Amino acid sequence: MSFPVMKNAGYVLVHTPDMIVQNGTTCSTERIVNPDSDFLKEIDKHIRSYEDVVNYLPNQVYIGNARPEELKNYEMPWCKQEYKGERKGKFGEITPQDEFIAAMKICDSFELVELTEEFINEIKPKIEKNYPELADRFAKVKPYDVEGDKHLLDEHKAEGLYQDGKLVGIVKQAHDVDVNLNAHTIFENLVVKASGVLAAIALLRTTSVDKDEIDYVIECSEEACGDMNQRGGGNFAKSIAEMVDLTNASGSDTRGFCAAPLHSLIHAAALVKAGVYKNVLVVAGGATAKLGMNAKDHVKKDLPVLEDVLGAFAVLVSENDGESPIIRTDITGKHNVGTGSSPQAVMTSLITDGLDKAGLKITDVDTYSVEMQNPDITVPAGAGNVPEANYKMIAALAVKRGDIEKKELKNLIDAKGIPGWAPTQGHIPSGVPYVGFMIDDMTTGDKNRAMLVGKGSLFLGRMTNLFDGVSLICERNDGSTAEEGSGVSKEEIKKIIGESLRELAENMVQE
Repeated sequence: MSFPVMKNAGYVLVHTPDMIVQNGTTCSTERIVNPDSDFLKEIDKHIRSYEDVVNYLPNQVYIGNARPEELKNYEMPWCKQEYKGERKGKFGEITPQDEFIAAMKICDSFELVELTEEFINEIKPKIEKNYPELADRFAKVKPYDVEGDKHLLDEHKAEGLYQDGKLVGIVKQAHDVDVNLNAHTIFENLVVKASGVLAAIALLRTTSVDKDEIDYVIECSEEACGDMNQRGGGNFAKSIAEMVDLTNASGSDTRGFCAAPLHSLIHAAALVKAGVYKNVLVVAGGATAKLGMNAKDHVKKDLPVLEDVLGAFAVLVSENDGESPIIRTDITGKHNVGTGSSPQAVMTSLITDGLDKAGLKITDVDTYSVEMQNPDITVPAGAGNVPEANYKMIAALAVKRGDIEKKELKNLIDAKGIPGWAPTQGHIPSGVPYVGFMIDDMTTGDKNRAMLVGKGSLFLGRMTNLFDGVSLICERNDGSTAEEGSGVSKEEIKKIIGESLRELAENMVQE
């Protein structure tokens, strides 16, 4: 069978200024341990407006209005550079918080989200204009006396939904004693679902594949839904498929911390290549816990709180169409249990193992998409420039292997690497932000081969000290549907099968 392809990609950012303070882990924890801190008093002064978020160049790269390479033309910090952006981009859009709150209500299947009448009336025309796919569902939303239930917030039986500091709705708990269904968890899970739905809509608006032809969905965010008897049972994937009317699709969730998107793309490619499904949608919503994660450092250095958006993406993996970039399922890389956790061991297993299977050098790859975290966010927080660090390690491996000379190290970094632009939402930066550009680069552009790399920190779950990671290679489609290296066409296979069946029939007659 032929290799599967990366057919389409969709990307959405959701500006969530009130959720930074109300729901981000950094601010939530600070309110508990140090409620009178200067940080909590100052943070509101450092939160950007929706217009500022739209006019931020890395965000415009994320939705496809600018190329990643353009970031090299601007001095850092990029948040201090002037740039004129647009809400909608080639791959998706930047959604304001009020519309996202409405999307959370639309995605609520158990009457757990309640909104005020004033808010519903204000937001309804915006949903009709910007998300007509969801307008019919929102038209059925009934107003609620939120003020009458404000006591639920103090009793921790509900989470507030705020717009410009004003309470416009609540998210209620789904069970009295089940911590997996408390208001906080339900809030986070509805955020994942709603942002995943918006990313799926962004992809469906541009793909040529009919909805009814998408037969499986894999969701790969960092949250987990379930109850006390199966706390991570799922299924975000099927719930998102339901909301975007993928009526012929089933689905399941894949979890792997930051590496989950690459695991999921490999799973999707394997399913398509095996002929189990023809079109598999890989989708992930954003994480409110990581909003303002490094806000203390940003405020301390008089920068805006740059972790002010939820990231979401969707990628469609399909049967070979003779045009889209193929996924080389035969040369993936992976971090084995016995690999070790040193940075060199991790990178060697992810970068060179796959290349060695195909007899390729590091220089044979045109672009490496690694952890594409925005250095505007990470450098002030002391985490350094993450993509650049990865590229330095790849270049060092190339020198060690003899693929390049030491003097060529910087040139390789410049040639094969791209600046980071994705929000630090854990799984969101992990290789996948480049997929939309990669499809362009390998169809209308001049690139022939790219590697996507995802790494994860499994030790965060306190079950193992291991790291994790996988990688895959995509190549320009040569227009054929026969698998490279097989040496046998579909017609030849049919002929061989036919001859074998005839021979079998003759033998049976003779017997």
